[in-house]
Amino acid sequence: MESEYRFQHRHILGIEELSASDIGFILDTAESFKEISQRPIKKVPTLRGKTVIHLFFEPSTRTRLSFEIAAKRMSADTFNISASTSSARKGETLIDTAKNLTSMNPDIIVIRHSSSGSPHLLARHIKASVINAGDGTHEHPSQSLLDMMTVREKKGGIAGLKIAIIGDISHSRVAHSNIIGFTKMGAQVYVSGPATLIPAGIKQLGAIVCHRVEDAVADADVVMALRIQKERQFDPLLPSLREYAAFFGINRTLLKLAKPDAIIMHPGPINRGVEMTFDVADGEQSVIMDQVTNGVAVRMALLYLIMGGGDR
Repeated sequence: MESEYRFQHRHILGIEELSASDIGFILDTAESFKEISQRPIKKVPTLRGKTVIHLFFEPSTRTRLSFEIAAKRMSADTFNISASTSSARKGETLIDTAKNLTSMNPDIIVIRHSSSGSPHLLARHIKASVINAGDGTHEHPSQSLLDMMTVREKKGGIAGLKIAIIGDISHSRVAHSNIIGFTKMGAQVYVSGPATLIPAGIKQLGAIVCHRVEDAVADADVVMALRIQKERQFDPLLPSLREYAAFFGINRTLLKLAKPDAIIMHPGPINRGVEMTFDVADGEQSVIMDQVTNGVAVRMALLYLIMGGGDR
């Protein structure tokens, strides 16, 4: 008989706060919601009457649209606020913005912000549930969950796999969340990139650092490339993108070192010809579009669970 379980989180602030049981339950719930997106009428009344505000202080395409589609497919009322249209441009603080929003009684605020810890600050000052859609270089929990869902779907499980993450580890909140998440679920995570883009202390999260990209990719079940995040680099950390592509870009030759059935992932957006070649990004081993599809299901699951749908 299945053991009793209840999802008890009011907020989704990071993978760090979630247990392996929590992660597994979110992924199971997301799988059950995935079918809704394949119906002729892609809508259920699960969150009818609930209000979701998307508060994005950084540019976003996939994450923002994915959260909005997820909320609308569950019949929630959604409202979008970006930095360019918010009172933050007039000098209003994040807390004052949030307090004004919470006075309108939303149920959930989905926030993306350039400052690490912003969602945690928000959660301490408002009544609504908060979902972290990416904070600075800290975490991006929903991206990590959709990545884990995709790997579990394609590989039949996560435990025992070798996950290679290549690129700008220092500035990537996706890398941070994925190292924590995949490690909690029993995988081994190897990271590689230019020495200037590998942060001190990354081993404390459970990652194995490889100075040669070939060592990270060798016999990997999953190869994930990360975008070079120039907008977060205040000092020149690379000689050129051409040199990065030559030494750390994922191409067919490098991919031969991985397992024959290895899958290729990227959180997007892809800089084609830099992080990976065109033929790898569009090749049969690529599951990048599956990640996007699973993003909607995962975000539907998160909205549902923090609104109290967490009984097993």
